[in-house]
Amino acid sequence: MTDTPPAPPPSPEPARPRRRGFFARLVDISGRDVIVLLVLCLCAGVVLAAFNVDPSRLWVDFFGTLGDAWERAVEIVTGLFGWSFRYFVLGAVLVVPLWILWRVIRATGRER
Repeated sequence: MTDTPPAPPPSPEPARPRRRGFFARLVDISGRDVIVLLVLCLCAGVVLAAFNVDPSRLWVDFFGTLGDAWERAVEIVTGLFGWSFRYFVLGAVLVVPLWILWRVIRATGRER
């Protein structure tokens, strides 16, 4: 007769971590969350300041302030296109004739 060791008793089911409630998850704020929130507030403030948005006006006349900010954004974009087009034409006055001259010089040279 062979002596076989007895089978080990079945291990108890591992305990699942208890799920926290909604309120506990809601108020669980880490230091990383606070830093991210501060950085996002700073970025939003810089963008709003670029469009001359006054924070106190936002509380009084939200949609009017957004309309003014939209007008300011359109002014900035159209001004940017006007500025860049002017310098584009200024550069083209010099570059295009030089490019044409370079093409003529290369065309008169020997073929490869």
